[in-house]
Amino acid sequence: MSRILLDLNNPIFQQDLFVLQKSEALAVLKILRKVSQLTWEQLYKDQGLKWELIRSKQGKNGEKLYSLRVTQKCRAVAVREGDYLRFLSLHSDHDSAY
Repeated sequence: MSRILLDLNNPIFQQDLFVLQKSEALAVLKILRKVSQLTWEQLYKDQGLKWELIRSKQGKNGEKLYSLRVTQKCRAVAVREGDYLRFLSLHSDHDSAY
């Protein structure tokens, strides 16, 4: 099984990341490193990341959106495209991810 490839190029994700406090930004980077070392099966089963389908939203082209925990306060919204996990945004308020 191959590891997950990360796409961090979404401008909204980058804006969200760059405004975080240093400690939060470092925590996000730590989780990104962790995710990049996982297979998809490991990501789905990881209890700490809490990978969840967002049932109330879809991507621009109707793709399924997912939420995962990146810190105690923050969740990320992402979409899976083949081997890539494309990060779309970060949300300090967990509920705003949904």
